[in-house]
Amino acid sequence: MSNARAPQLYAALAIAALLPALWWAPEAQAVRIKEIAQVQGVRANQLMGYGLVVGLDGTGDQTAQTPFTQQSLNAMLQQMGITVPAGVTMQVKNVAAVLVTATLPPFAQPGQQMDVNVSSLGNAKSLRGGTLIATPLKGADGQIYALAQGNLVISGAGASAGGSKVTVNHLSAGRIPDGATVERAVPSPWGQSSTAQLDLRADDFNTAREVANAINKAKGAGTAEALDGRMVQVKLPSQPGERVAFMADIENLNIDKAKPAARIIFNARTGSVVINEAVTIGPCAVAHGNLSVTISSTPVISQPNALSNGQTVQAEKADIKINQEPGALIQLPAGTKLTDVVKALNALGANPQDLLAILQAMKAAGALQADLEVI
Repeated sequence: MSNARAPQLYAALAIAALLPALWWAPEAQAVRIKEIAQVQGVRANQLMGYGLVVGLDGTGDQTAQTPFTQQSLNAMLQQMGITVPAGVTMQVKNVAAVLVTATLPPFAQPGQQMDVNVSSLGNAKSLRGGTLIATPLKGADGQIYALAQGNLVISGAGASAGGSKVTVNHLSAGRIPDGATVERAVPSPWGQSSTAQLDLRADDFNTAREVANAINKAKGAGTAEALDGRMVQVKLPSQPGERVAFMADIENLNIDKAKPAARIIFNARTGSVVINEAVTIGPCAVAHGNLSVTISSTPVISQPNALSNGQTVQAEKADIKINQEPGALIQLPAGTKLTDVVKALNALGANPQDLLAILQAMKAAGALQADLEVI
């Protein structure tokens, strides 16, 4: 081998040796500012309205149980110049009273369209095939911001025959894509001040500091200032035309993802337990035993003698058994990773309800470094 090619070969071998290390090197987790914060004042608004769905195939509201449907129908006919004689009760089964809801996005302007959700208010069996007539949608201030109308899309089906009934999905609620037209714009404080405020989705002083540092590094010192653990104040450019590009750059800045606080969430309704990666346990010993109560009932017939005037009586004999399985004492080692915590808790063989009691006892003993939250 020539001396001229030796350095090149050594360099190639060095790069080949570093490739596995570079391939398996862990990447730092980073998030964009737009994923953890939002601009104050730039928000959606909820709209709501009451309307009627017509054109149903006999699956609408029953007038006797829902008189408000007939009242709404009479009011609509009167607006069209049609007067219903007094004392006349209309048995209309192809009409249903509904509640229409929508979310008005920020910066929405008159003429733009948005989706609406339609839900039955009465006892309509199905809204499939119905058409929502013009329904004004109001905001929290009572002003009309949109007008909804259109054909409903119901993702379901149903059939009934001979006393049997089959229903797939929910038939009393549907959606109208682009079913509402914006009639009024919501005033936004955006651009009316020389500063903008970023509100973090979770309060954390370290995250607020990292957001301010990232903005100052990209846009210059003194541009952003963390006011507390949730608010970051940003100075906007003096020219209104530059503010959109300025905020677009800020929203796409990356910051290092801060390690979350150790927390365990327990859902009391479903029994779900969620443990985040920051939870650790210290060395401890846990004894766990299951307690079960079984109640069995056996019918007993009391038959009187043949010549007596007594009557045959049926009674119930109940048998109650209590079984408590012995709980072995299990030593749990210290766990610094989520996988170690999961393995240690699985060794107990407890169900989610028992797991909450064990975690609470471990926290009271000082062996669990986490906050327990029951929702």
